[in-house]
Amino acid sequence: MLREALESDGRFDLREGPFARPEALLRIHHPEYVRNFVEGALDAAALRRIGFPWSPGLVNRTMASVGSTVAATAAALRTGVSGTLAGGTHHAFREEGSGFCVFNDIAVAAECARSEAGVRRIAVIDLDVHQGDGTAAIFEDDPDVFTLSLHGARNFPFRKQTSTLDVEFPDGTTDAEYLRAMEEALESAWAFHPDLIFFQAGVDGLASDKLGRLALTHEGLAKRDHIVIAAAMDLAIPLVITIGGGYSEPIELTAEAHAQTFRIAADLYSTSST
Repeated sequence: MLREALESDGRFDLREGPFARPEALLRIHHPEYVRNFVEGALDAAALRRIGFPWSPGLVNRTMASVGSTVAATAAALRTGVSGTLAGGTHHAFREEGSGFCVFNDIAVAAECARSEAGVRRIAVIDLDVHQGDGTAAIFEDDPDVFTLSLHGARNFPFRKQTSTLDVEFPDGTTDAEYLRAMEEALESAWAFHPDLIFFQAGVDGLASDKLGRLALTHEGLAKRDHIVIAAAMDLAIPLVITIGGGYSEPIELTAEAHAQTFRIAADLYSTSST
């Protein structure tokens, strides 16, 4: 639905995501974990934590999802902004997957940017309603990566990790409360002076989302996206957008909110270039 919506706009350069290179995955993930997943040798407990049954199709989908974030990162470093209509798999740790996330695409792409493109300081702005626990754990001791997570206090994961900055919200948080706290938190991210920003733009904070527990509106998410994207543009920091979570009923509301994020980015960057 998301791809079809953006294709119909006629202003997006949509390309099929390449498979992630094994050496890119191994910059973040343990070799045994990567091998066992690719070969279908993970045990039942590991698959339960991930939440998907193993299949060759899952391997292909996972490798393309991570590869598309790596490719989007390279494009953002060239052009200023890019994104992927997947990704944001922030619950994956170095040695295990969790919460529908097999590999951590943001962490892999960040390491590729540092090792291959000379990027030094990175900010991850994670606005999914669920804490980016895998990303936080992977970079917990890395002074050159700033991880910001805004999430529901009583939502998954129930054992939280420590981001550089965590902002927790009670159930039922509305647009005004959310945006006020977000703008304050973003000041710390901008003060970090990153060379590259990853925007995990999950839309599961919508009131219609069956897993979100917050009460955000499409209008509130539009303001959220505009604030983040406009700031990255004004600061001339390359921006990579990943979609993250979204489980609205009906699901069309999730697709609409994801499309809105990319349309806002297109509007802002096309205006700045004219």
